[in-house]
Formats: sequence, C-alpha cells, structure tokens
Amino acid sequence: MSTIKPFKALRPKAELVKDVASVPYDVINSGEAREKVQGNPNSFLHVTKAEVDLPIGIDTHSEEVYQKGKENLEKMIKDGIFISDEKPCLYIYKLVMAEVCEIGIVAGASVEEYENNIIKKHEKTRVDKEEDRIKHIETCNAQTEPVFLTYRSNENVNKIVDDFMKNNPAIYDFTADDGISHTFWKIDDDNLIKQIVDIFSGIDYLYIADGHHRSAAGAILGKRKREANPNHTGNEEYNFIMSVIFPHDQLYIMDYNRIVKDLNGLSKDEFLAKVKEKFDVEEYSSDSAYKPTESHTFGMYLDHMWYKISAKSGIYDPNDVIKSLDVSILQDNLLYPILGIEDPRKDKRIDFVGGIRGLDELKNRVDNGEAVAFSMFATSIEELMNIADAGEIMPPKSTWFEPKLRSALFIHLLD
Repeated sequence: MSTIKPFKALRPKAELVKDVASVPYDVINSGEAREKVQGNPNSFLHVTKAEVDLPIGIDTHSEEVYQKGKENLEKMIKDGIFISDEKPCLYIYKLVMAEVCEIGIVAGASVEEYENNIIKKHEKTRVDKEEDRIKHIETCNAQTEPVFLTYRSNENVNKIVDDFMKNNPAIYDFTADDGISHTFWKIDDDNLIKQIVDIFSGIDYLYIADGHHRSAAGAILGKRKREANPNHTGNEEYNFIMSVIFPHDQLYIMDYNRIVKDLNGLSKDEFLAKVKEKFDVEEYSSDSAYKPTESHTFGMYLDHMWYKISAKSGIYDPNDVIKSLDVSILQDNLLYPILGIEDPRKDKRIDFVGGIRGLDELKNRVDNGEAVAFSMFATSIEELMNIADAGEIMPPKSTWFEPKLRSALFIHLLD
C-alpha cells in the first residue's frame, strides 16, 4: 500500500515561472549559482543557494546562509511572486528532453511508509548532507525541492493522467534555457483526487530514484515534529514528503562515467597487462569515443586512444544483483585491484561525470593530464528496483537521471 496526499502548493505566478524556476541545489556549485542569478532577482536559487546573496567564500552550511534562504523566501511570498492554492490538490508534471517524455504525479508521500520501507531506498546517505537539508527545511518551514520517486507503471494511473492532460489547460508551460520543456497541471477535483489516491493505495511500493538526502531529511524532521507534538494526528503536513512520482517505464537513466587521475604507479604497458587479466581489450579509435551498447562492456580512454573492454566470464556472479552491476564489475576487477581506488566515495583520485556532459569531457580531461577514463553502460531502472527490493545498496554514482526536475514549481509548507 502506498499512501499519497494532496497538498496546497505554494507556487510562482504563471507570468514569472520561467524566471523563478531553477535547477536543483545539488547540481551546481556556489560559483555557478552566482552566475545564474545575475540579472534575475526572482531566481529560486536565492532560496536554495542563498549564499549567492552573501560574501564569496562564506561557509554554505552556516546559520547565516539558512536564515538568508528563509528571508528570501518570505520576501518572494510578500512580493507576490508566489501564490498558494486554496485547497489541497494533486498536480501533474511533464518534462520533455529530446525524445524523452516523463509524466509524474506531484503529491505528498508518507514519512511513516518511508520509515517502514514501503518507500524503498537504494543508496546510503551521509549525516552531514542529511543535516544540511534538515536545517534548510526547518529554517524555511518548507520542503522547497521534491524527491524523485518511481513505481511500477500502472495503466489506470496512466489513463487518468493522459485524459486529464488532454482535457484541461496547463497552468505552466515553458522551455528552460537548456531546451527541456516543463508543463504543469493542477488537479483540484475531489473525486478525481480520490480516484488517484485509491489507485496508489493498491500499489505495493514506491522507490526513491533520486533525492535520498531530501527524503531522509523529510523523514527525520517529520519524526522530530511528531515526537514534539502532543496533539499529533498523523495528518499534519510534516508527515509527508513532497515528491514527484513517475511510472518506471518512462524514466531515463544516463551513463555515469569515471575518470582516474593516475595509474597507481604503473606504466601504460603494465596497466594494460593487468586489465587484460580480467577483461578482453581491443583498440577502438583515437578519434571516436567508444560508448558501450550493452552491459558488461566499457569504453576506456588512455594515452590518446579509446579501447573497448569487455568483462571475461567468471569474474562476477551473474546471480548477485550488486556484483553483476557494471559499476561493481569495474570497481571490483579494475578500479580497486589495479588502480587502488578502495572507497570511491572518499578517494580523491577518482571523479564521476554524468552522461549529460558527453564523452568528450572524458577525452579532454585525460588529454589534459588525468590518466584514464571509463565510459559506462547505463544502469537500468529494473536493476535499481531489484536492488531496492532485495534490501541492498547500490554502489556510489551508479545512476544519472535526466531530465532534472526544476525547483520552485511547487513548494510544500509544513504548517
């Protein structure tokens, strides 16, 4: 059973939505955020990356930054940039990037079901990142950015959503500077809301696709508020985590590639000899990048040459949902034993590049001093859900979802 709840979204006026909507807080750094807000006082980055309005170099986790985010949000509300819906609603959010079209339901997801693993996870979270999101949410008294959830596609939900989009005007429809279009509908009919909520009550599980720290923060803060409220009923807004919930078969996961700064003291020939013990290696091209077209194959760029490397049979257990992942095969048979990358979460010698940046990024960085790069075959959403079902944790940097949700199209106030 999956519980979803309508809520009164705080959202931008339609004529301002393109200026207000911003990229998520965690896909750009402070310097990039400062550039993006130039000439745009309405950008939501003034809330989610509030250091842009404070001196350069300030600690982004300082109390001053959190308070500035709250101050900026309150000012935007006071200035009429944001409006609030009069009643709890569900919403439909459609994103289109080239041939990719994703359509999700915007709703509150249950903190209790997160705690009971009805909302399933596949990543570990870091306490420092959890506390950062908790502090931001608590200071603003709002969930300002959604969690990205998925579920096994349901025909009844799809039909309701498709019919609604065909027969009702969107309240937002714009194309962002990156070419991704964002369209948004409001469902305020109580009977239709009940139909959707009832269908989800028959869906066994929701899965976190992206936003593990935001969901953990929402759950931790919800628990704290629950324990501090002697009149707790379970219906308070803090019991729900603002989410966009997509059917699994619409999601697009891109490759998440690797770059290593050195060869761990090996010469090129020594390195290649060790790689050949576990992988079939063939030269591909000095000009064209090798992008894997099937699992268990990898591109490798080394000394101005692209190679295709393929895992030899027997180096991994095909029945192990973790060990059979491409990211695990590369880590367990090459990155750790050959290059000495023991913990990719902490090792400063490895970097990760989302597929949205293209394979030229790998080539350019190796040509300019780093040692070797690997192009990956993208992890599938089925692999993600199977791992979550097994109660396992995916290796770090396994998935890169595109397109990214825009922030500020909807905000969930906790009071």
